[in-house]
Amino acid sequence: MALDKPYKNIPGTTIFDSDMARAGYHANQFCMSLMKPENRKRFRENERAYLDEWAMSEEQKQAILDRNYLRLQKLGGNVYYFAKIFFTDKKSVLYGSSTMAGMTEEEYKNMMLSGGRSIEGNRYRGGDTNG
Repeated sequence: MALDKPYKNIPGTTIFDSDMARAGYHANQFCMSLMKPENRKRFRENERAYLDEWAMSEEQKQAILDRNYLRLQKLGGNVYYFAKIFFTDKKSVLYGSSTMAGMTEEEYKNMMLSGGRSIEGNRYRGGDTNG
């Protein structure tokens, strides 16, 4: 029996739930592997070869190669694990978050310092399943 997931209908939001955790398990484990210096070195030397060692979908691998974090998130990636990629690339969490929001780092920082994303257009749409 499928669970009712009304929270899936929040515009612009991907909820990381148990289904997403299962879908992204290997991608997130790959990210965790980057905590070890030797793995970061191997990944930097040949990203594709290192990714091919993991049981991820081709779509997940391409999202990582493209540093398309929004796509990876929709494929089960967890934003907290993405930080391992940010740091491997010598980028900040601010950089990664701003790219996911489609903003410059300065724009993202200013939005957050001003109270965060506006709720306008981002409210739950009860009953509307078209997102």
